[in-house]
Amino acid sequence: MAHCFLQVALDTPLNSCFDYRWPCLPGEEPQVGQLVLVPFARREVVGLIVAVKGETDVPVDKLKDAIAVRSQLSPLPERWIALARFAADYYQRPLGEVALPGLPKNLRVPKTVALDRALKKLAKVEAAHDATPSGMPVLNPAQQEAANAIGSAEGFAPMLLYGVTGSGKTEVYLQACAQVLAREPGAQILVLVPEINLTPQLEGNIQARFPGVMLATLHSGLSEGERMLHWLAAHEGRARIVLGTRLAILASLPNLKLIVIDEEHDPSYKQQEGLRYSARDLAVWRAHQLGIPIVLGSATPSLETWHHANSGRYRRLELRERAVRDAVLPTVKLVDTERDRPKDGLTGAVIAALRQRLDRGEQSLLFLNRRGYAPVISCDACGWISNCTRCTAFMVLHKPEHRLRCHHCSLELRIPRHCPTCGNVDLQPLGRGTQRVEEGLAAMFPEARILRIDADSTRLKGSAQAAFDTVHRGEVDILVGTQMVAKGHDFKKLTLVGILNPDTALFSQDYRASERLFAQLMQVAGRAGRAGAASEVLVQTRYASHPLYGAVMRHDYDRFAGSLLEERRQAGLPPFMYQALLRAEAPELATAIAFLEAARDSLVLDTVMINDPIPMTMTRVHNVDRAQLLVESSSRPALQHFLREWVESLRAMKSRVRWSLEVDPIDI
Repeated sequence: MAHCFLQVALDTPLNSCFDYRWPCLPGEEPQVGQLVLVPFARREVVGLIVAVKGETDVPVDKLKDAIAVRSQLSPLPERWIALARFAADYYQRPLGEVALPGLPKNLRVPKTVALDRALKKLAKVEAAHDATPSGMPVLNPAQQEAANAIGSAEGFAPMLLYGVTGSGKTEVYLQACAQVLAREPGAQILVLVPEINLTPQLEGNIQARFPGVMLATLHSGLSEGERMLHWLAAHEGRARIVLGTRLAILASLPNLKLIVIDEEHDPSYKQQEGLRYSARDLAVWRAHQLGIPIVLGSATPSLETWHHANSGRYRRLELRERAVRDAVLPTVKLVDTERDRPKDGLTGAVIAALRQRLDRGEQSLLFLNRRGYAPVISCDACGWISNCTRCTAFMVLHKPEHRLRCHHCSLELRIPRHCPTCGNVDLQPLGRGTQRVEEGLAAMFPEARILRIDADSTRLKGSAQAAFDTVHRGEVDILVGTQMVAKGHDFKKLTLVGILNPDTALFSQDYRASERLFAQLMQVAGRAGRAGAASEVLVQTRYASHPLYGAVMRHDYDRFAGSLLEERRQAGLPPFMYQALLRAEAPELATAIAFLEAARDSLVLDTVMINDPIPMTMTRVHNVDRAQLLVESSSRPALQHFLREWVESLRAMKSRVRWSLEVDPIDI
C-alpha cells in the first residue's frame, strides 16, 4: 500500500513536529490544518497536521502510523497556522506549544465524544446573520468621525482611538462594527478586553445592539463545554462577533475583517507563563497578515502605542470630551497625608467627602490595590514579622478567614495566638488592605451599604458580575475595591473616588512603574461623574509635589507620555530598545546564577548586549530560587537572530536548572 507522510505538530517542549505514515487512499487524503490522533511515546495524543508530503527524511521503517484524522472538523485555515508559526518563531517556542494550547481542551483529547456532541448542538442553533443594528444613538462629531474612519478603513490600517474616560469609545466600536458587518457579507469581528470581569457588560451591549448576530465569547472563565461550542461557532464562521480576553487572539476566524482591542495599555494582555505572548502585539501582526483594520483604544495608551501614533505608523483618532452632554472630567485633588493625618487609613478630607455623598444619596469608591486585611503582622517586642517560609514575601493577614496567606505560593496558616519567637501575645497588623478599610468604614458609617470587590470576595463563578450588578442597581453606597473596579465599568451614581496609598509605585525599581501608576490613577478616576453629575477624585499622598500627581490633576496624558518617552530614549529603554529576559529557577540561588553565567558566555554577538545575571526581585517562590539575565539590542531583527542561535545552545546545555525565555518582557 502506498503511503503519504504527515508532518504533525505536537505539544512537546523541544522539537514539536514529527513525521507519521498515512495510507494514501483515493478521496481520503488528509489536509493541512486537520487534527489527527497519533501515537507518541506510550500514549495516544492529538496533533495538528502542518504538512502533507510525498517523501520524508526519516527512514520509513522507523515511522509510526497515524491513527485517525478528525475529518468531522473542518481544517484550521492556513493563515491561522501561519499566525501560530509566527508566534512560535518570535517568542522562541516550538510550533506545537503555540498551536495546540490555543485550541479548546476538548479538541485535544483522544476521544471525540465532546467534539461530536458540540457539533450536533451547534448544528441545531439557527444561524443568525441579520446584522441590522438596533437602538443606534446619535454620536457627537468626534465620535462619528472616529466610527466612520474605522468602519470605512481598507487594508491594514492600525488606529489608536485615544479618548478620555467616559468619552464613548465603546459606542464608537459598536457603530464601526455595524458599518463593517453591513459592508462585508459574512464578516467576523474580534473584540478583545483585558479581563474576564469586563466581558459581561460589553457582551450585553453587543447583544442589545446586534440582536440578529451570533456572538461568541472566549475566556478562561468558561467551562470546557462552553469554550468548545463558542470556539466552533467562530471557527465555522457562524459567530460574526467574537468577544474575549487575550486567549481569543488565537481563535480560528476564517472571515476576520476587523480587530478591536479595548484598554490596549493593560498588562493583562501579556501572558506571564508558558508561551509568554502579547495578545496586543499578535493582534497587530494578524491584522497586517490579513490586510484588515485594527483599533487600539485607551484613555492612557501604552508608550509603545503612543510612540507608533506619534511617528505616523498608527493613525490617531481622538475623543477629547465626555460623551454624556454636560459631563466633564472629575476634579482631582491631592490630600497631603503629612498635614491631614489618616485615621483608620482615611484622611479627614476623604471622610468628609464620603459623608457628603451619603447625605446626597450618591455613590463613592475607595480604591486600594492591596487585598487582604493587612500586608503583614508583627511583634513589637522582638521584631518578628509574618514572613512566608517558602517565599521572599510576607504572609498577608486575611482576618475574616482567620488565616495568613501568601499571595505568591498560596501557603495558608492559622493566625498565631502568640509570637513564634518570643511568645508575646500582642501581635499587630501593619498597613491596610481592602478588608481592613471595609472594617473601618463600617465603624465610621454604620448606616452605609458597603461592598468590597477584590479577588477574595469574587472567587466563585459569577460572583464578580453579581457584585457589579449590585453597584449598578444603586444598592451600594461605598464601594471598596482593587484594580478590578478601576476600568471599563460605568457606575452612573458614582461621584467620588478616593485613592488610598498609591505612593509605593513611585519608588519601584521597575521602569514601567510610573507609566502603570499614571494609567491606573486615570482609569480609576474616570469611574466618577460619567452620568454628568459633578464629581471629584481625592488622592491621599505624602508626595503631593511629585510631577506624576500634577499630570493626573491636569488629566494631561499627552505631556506626561511625552516626558516618559524622552526619558526612555535617553536611557535606551523600550520602545527604543528591544529586550529578552532569560529566567532560571533552582533549589539554590548559586545554581541559577551559575547557569545564567554559562548562558551569558555561550554566545556573543556585537549587535546584542548581554547583562550580568542578578537575583529576581522576588527571589524565592515556593522554595525555588530565581535569577534573571537581560539581553538587549537596538535592532529587533538582530535580537531575533541572536535568540534563535542562543536557544539552541541553551537546549544543548546539560543542567537541571529550569529556564524560560521571555521576549519583550514587561516585568523586569
